[in-house]
Amino acid sequence: MEQTNQYILELRDIVKLYPGVVAMDKVSLGFYPGEIHGIVGENGAGKSTLIKCITGCIEPTEGEIVFKGDVYKSLSPIHAIEKGIGAVYQEFNLVPFLSAAENIFYGREKKKGLFLDYETMNKEAEAIIRELGVTIDPRSRIKDLTVAYQQMVEIAKTVSRDVKFLILDEPSAPLTAPEIEAMFGVVRRLKARGVTVLYISHRIEEIFQLTDRVSVMRDGQYIRTLNTSETNPNELIRLMVGRELTGTYPERKTETGPVVLEVKNLRNNYIKNVSFTLKKGEILGLGGLVGAGRTETVRAIFGADAINAGEVSIGGKPVHIKNPKEAIKYRIGLIPEDRKRHGVLLGLSVKNNITFACLPNLSPRQWVDNRKEDAMVGEEIDKLRIKTPTVQQLVKNLSGGNQQKVVLAKWLATKCDVLIFDEPTRGIDVGAKQEIYKLMRALAEEGKSIIMISSEMPELLGMSDRIVVMHEGRIVGELDAKQATQDAVLTMASNL
Repeated sequence: MEQTNQYILELRDIVKLYPGVVAMDKVSLGFYPGEIHGIVGENGAGKSTLIKCITGCIEPTEGEIVFKGDVYKSLSPIHAIEKGIGAVYQEFNLVPFLSAAENIFYGREKKKGLFLDYETMNKEAEAIIRELGVTIDPRSRIKDLTVAYQQMVEIAKTVSRDVKFLILDEPSAPLTAPEIEAMFGVVRRLKARGVTVLYISHRIEEIFQLTDRVSVMRDGQYIRTLNTSETNPNELIRLMVGRELTGTYPERKTETGPVVLEVKNLRNNYIKNVSFTLKKGEILGLGGLVGAGRTETVRAIFGADAINAGEVSIGGKPVHIKNPKEAIKYRIGLIPEDRKRHGVLLGLSVKNNITFACLPNLSPRQWVDNRKEDAMVGEEIDKLRIKTPTVQQLVKNLSGGNQQKVVLAKWLATKCDVLIFDEPTRGIDVGAKQEIYKLMRALAEEGKSIIMISSEMPELLGMSDRIVVMHEGRIVGELDAKQATQDAVLTMASNL
C-alpha cells in the first residue's frame, strides 16, 4: 500500500457528482491523530457528503481516501468500521426496545453457548460507559433514556469497536446546556485517549470551545483550515458565506397592533391553564427548558393535539380548531421542530412540497394553474435562497437546512396571518439564519403575527418583542423586550 504523511486520515481531490449537482469538488483535507477538528459551512456546503464518503455510505466519483497510510478509492460501511472509523449522526441508530448494553453490542452479541450472555454484555457495557465519564444503567431500555443519554449510548457503541476516528454530526442539536457540557467532557476524554474527533456544528461558539483546528467548506469546495486559537468568529463566518455579515438581529421599525390571537386556560395531557395573547405584527417568544410544554402548546393551538379544556380566539371570536386543516382555514401555519417527521414530504419534489398546503388557491376551476404555481414556487425559492438544481428535486436529497427552508416556503405560500416557528433555525447555518431573521422581522412589519419557540437564548432575546416563559406545562412569567435578559428568562424557566 502507498504511504501518506502524518495524517491519520486524508482526502485527496475527492469529487462527488449527483445529477445536476457537484456535491464535492476536488476536496483535499487531512486530519491529525488525537485532534478535535471542526468542520463548518453553510447548508449545501458539502459537509454531509464528506461524512458519507469517509464512512463508506457513498462512493466518491473521483479521488482517494487515505487512512493510516492505506489508500482507497472508496470504503464500504463495514470496511470503515473494521478500520476504526465511526460516526454518530443527528438521527440515532438505536433500537428503542432493547437495553443500552444490547444496543452497544448489537450485531456482535456476547454468547454463552446458544444463549446471549447478558451478564458479560452488561458488565462490559458498564465499563465502556464509565470510561466516557457518564453513569447509565446498561440494562435500561433506550426508550426510557433521555436524548442526551441515548447519544452517549451511540458514542459508547462506536467506542466499543475500538474507534480511531470518530465523526460527530451536529451532536449538540437536541441537548440542553448542561448536557452539552457533559458531551464536551466525553469528547475531550476521547481526545486524551488518542481518538481523532471530527466535529460538525452550525454553532460557531462550540467550535471555539472545543476544537483544535477548523476547516471551512463552501458550495462543495474546501476553502481553508485554521488553528482555532488563531482565528475568530467573524473570520470563520466570512469564509463560510463568502461575504461579511452584520447586524444579526434586525430591529423593529413599527409598533404592534391589536390582539389577533388569544389563548385562555388551555389544557390537555401536557399543558395546564395556558393563557396568553398575540398581537398583530408581533414576534412572541416562548421560553422555557426542554420539556416545559412549549411545543405541546403550539401543537394544541394548531389542532395537532387535542384540547381538553380552554379556548382559542382569533380576531376576538372563539374558534374550535380540531385538526391542522382547520388551522389552515383560520390562516395559521406551523413550522415544526422535527422537519423530517412533521414538516416535509421527503419523497415529493420541492415544488410539490411548497404548494402542498395551498393547492386550493392554485386550482379555482378544479385544475392547477401551472403558470401561477411555477411563479409562486420560483418566488419562494428565490426569497429563501433554497439550494436546489430544479424544482422537481426530491426534498429528501436536499441538505437539512434547505429542507427547513422548504417548510418555511410552504407556509409563506399560504399567506398565513399567524405563523408558529418551532425552533426555526435548528440545523441552519449562520448565513441562512440571518436571512430567516430578516424574513421573520419583515413578515412582522407586514402585519403577520409570529409565535417563536427557541432553545437558543441569544435568538430568543434578539428576535422577540415579548417573551412568555413556561415551566412544567404552565405559564410562569412574561417579559417585554426591554426587561428580558438571559438570567431573567432562566430564573423563570427554572421556577425559582
